[in-house]
Amino acid sequence: MTSDEVEYTIDGRRYVGHLALPDGDDVRPGVLVCHEGPGLDAHARGRADRLASDLGFVAFALDYHGDGTPLPMSEVMPKLGELMGSPERTRQLGRAGLDVLLANPRVDHGKVAAIGFCFGGTMSLELARGGADLAAVVGFHSGLGTVSPAAPGAVKAKILVCIGVDDPIIPPEQRLAFEQEMNAADADWRMNLYSHAAHSFTNPAADSVGMPGIKYHAPTDARSWRAMVDLFEETF
Repeated sequence: MTSDEVEYTIDGRRYVGHLALPDGDDVRPGVLVCHEGPGLDAHARGRADRLASDLGFVAFALDYHGDGTPLPMSEVMPKLGELMGSPERTRQLGRAGLDVLLANPRVDHGKVAAIGFCFGGTMSLELARGGADLAAVVGFHSGLGTVSPAAPGAVKAKILVCIGVDDPIIPPEQRLAFEQEMNAADADWRMNLYSHAAHSFTNPAADSVGMPGIKYHAPTDARSWRAMVDLFEETF
């Protein structure tokens, strides 16, 4: 596989994402990768590379903060708070990344998915709520709440969310509200719950944050990735 950094603009601001291409020149499924709250980092880039090298997909890890670099931790929660309060802005940032992915000539437009981690999973879900033409959406330890629930019939994608039962950021009542929202929208959805898993269970660097409830969990990382692959095999 090969990879490259791709610059694009939204409202005049510079964003830099990471494009990963499998070997060859044929048309392949495309996957948008939405990073965790702090910003585009080795974790999101690595997942895009893995999609290209292991699964043979075209993958684009977008940037929703700008300049392709993580924010200082002091700025992360204020920025995410703004985005959580503005689903339309969140969807705009996601759609811009999706446009970059779809512009690649190797992407099969009939086989496109979005995946995301932490708030990136929320962004992927907001794309689905907004009716984006996606075959599948996967959220890993993703926030499930929204101030703009999906309208009946709006969600075209098959939805998978993978949640740790020890995640303090996504409590049971949020999971129940998501279930009710997806059922009301008549979406094709599923939720996998994992024991002993907290927030950011896919990121080996999570433990270095030093915050309660944020911790890598290798078994859940592997199981949730396999669940994603199963959905892609079903969908693509």
